[in-house]
Amino acid sequence: MDENLEEKKVFKEMEEGMRKGVEATKQQLSNLRTNRPSPHILENVKVEYYGSLVPLKQLASISNPGPRLLVIQPWDISAIKEIKKAILKANLGFSPESDKKLIRITVPQLDAERREEIIKLAHQISEQGRISIRAARREANERLENLEKEKKIGEDDRIKGKERVQEITDRYIEEINRALKKKEEEIREV
Repeated sequence: MDENLEEKKVFKEMEEGMRKGVEATKQQLSNLRTNRPSPHILENVKVEYYGSLVPLKQLASISNPGPRLLVIQPWDISAIKEIKKAILKANLGFSPESDKKLIRITVPQLDAERREEIIKLAHQISEQGRISIRAARREANERLENLEKEKKIGEDDRIKGKERVQEITDRYIEEINRALKKKEEEIREV
């Protein structure tokens, strides 16, 4: 088999894994609350709906019509009670209020202590993302070593391959660091 093909496969699969790790990290960071309320905060709140736990975004539209206001408009108004219960259970610090057709949430200003807790959580999420990237790096390096043992690539190719693996790893870790820095700035914004 063409040795470059094996090596290309290692890099392709490694980058795919790293890209997924970055995307998952960014998604989790987007769910963290900042002083500017975002509908993303509520999208994945799980609501008990006809015996199943369903993400809120599948049951309602979530909008942000004002600087401190979130509005949830359920497609099935009989779910309002369960949606309110799920939002309270999600422990986001919100008090949902409803009329018979929609739910309004006036988002309170974050205090300094709560901001620091959220920043700490953002750092934990980012570290999990970096761990997944380093795991992909380790797996790629092991695969390169195995290709050398199987005589499918030479020692020089393995060494160059490991250098390339590290360059790619650094690029993805930097992407997570930039996302964390941006989120931290949003959280600290008053």
